[in-house]
Amino acid sequence: MNIEKQYIELYDQYHSLIDNHASPILNALREKAMSEFRETGFPSPNDEEYKHTNIPDLFAPDYGLNLNRLEIPVNPYEVFRCDVPNLSTLLYFIVNDSFYTKENPKIKLPEGVLIGSLNEMARSHPDLVQRYYGKQACTRNDGIVALNTAFVQDGFFLYVPKGVIIEKPIQLINILRGDADFMVNRRLLIILEEGAQARLLVCDHTMDKKKFLSSQVTEIYAGKNAVFDYYDIEESSLNTNRITSTFVDQAEKSNVLINGITLHNGTTRNNYRMTFSGEHAEAHLCGMAIADKKQSVDNHTFIDHAVPHCTSNELFKYVLNDSSTGSFSGRILVREGAQKTSAYQTNRNLCATKEAHMYTKPQLEIYADDVKCSHGATVGQLDENALFYLRSRGIPEAEARMLLMFAFTNDVIENVRMDALKDRLRQLVEKRFRGELDKCAGCNICQ
Repeated sequence: MNIEKQYIELYDQYHSLIDNHASPILNALREKAMSEFRETGFPSPNDEEYKHTNIPDLFAPDYGLNLNRLEIPVNPYEVFRCDVPNLSTLLYFIVNDSFYTKENPKIKLPEGVLIGSLNEMARSHPDLVQRYYGKQACTRNDGIVALNTAFVQDGFFLYVPKGVIIEKPIQLINILRGDADFMVNRRLLIILEEGAQARLLVCDHTMDKKKFLSSQVTEIYAGKNAVFDYYDIEESSLNTNRITSTFVDQAEKSNVLINGITLHNGTTRNNYRMTFSGEHAEAHLCGMAIADKKQSVDNHTFIDHAVPHCTSNELFKYVLNDSSTGSFSGRILVREGAQKTSAYQTNRNLCATKEAHMYTKPQLEIYADDVKCSHGATVGQLDENALFYLRSRGIPEAEARMLLMFAFTNDVIENVRMDALKDRLRQLVEKRFRGELDKCAGCNICQ
């Protein structure tokens, strides 16, 4: 518990300061979360679910934390010029782990919609936030979520009332900025009531060359007949490590799409947990990782078919180059009585070099007899016949390899339900494979 000790001592010394800069609702869960963190600590590499990502090593450095909520010297609306062509969005920023409020644009939202700082919304709408905050993100047996809950002071909040449709996509940019090695703890709380619809695009960027550790916990609630798209695009740096935990609760006839894409990173661990709490709901969980050098991407998924007549489609693809490492562990649970379940899981992986390593573990656990379920995983290299064919048509080898890798990832991009974003992702993926700058064009931060 040596690594855990530094965080326990930090909390014991500064918990009053943390409370002073956060709302009572965020503060209410801290003591319980820290008590459970003291018992469980970080998951060990000996833990089957974390054997390919050494979580204690990620938390071991002496990171700075902005517990006193000092102002970070950056105006993202001035330095950030990135936009997806032909995609007009409602644009918001989080700088490190604080929602940026100083110069928010004047955006006219549909009546009843709330978008903004989680901390401020917890103060102005305490009954609403308290009804949902921390209800899915259990801290009992998850030391990462427990530590995040103990230290978090702000994040992003989205509430869409019954029957309201937000036509424009919402874009949230997470910017990491610091003059020293830095750790951030942020929360996202997203609530869609019955019949509501919204789309959220979250992009991660690193502004400085210091070491960063980003811890993010997201809770999504999709009410009856609600439709929600959540796109999570990571374009950070080799010095940035990221750990995310995303929890989704789906009510009757809801439709949720989660698409997580890692284009550039240091070490990434994404946890996804989706639960069907109402019948005839539909979930699409997709992911793609492109890694090279010594980068590592680890995705762990759990889809809980707790009720009958629900459908889940899961697709994750990896392209690994150099000495990079990929890991995928996907579990689908069909509980007793969850008849008429349809659940499909696919993991396809491409190792472009002999030094790249991929670990995959698809799992089906079924306790009902009237279901349609399948799962499969493959790990392979580029098709030499296809490569020979392209080269015989006069295409240089490097270009041919890029074309084959691009084609391999295309079906993950096809799951995007916004044409403009789909086109932009194709450009970014091609740019990534060409070894060009792994950032968005037009962004002053990334140039």
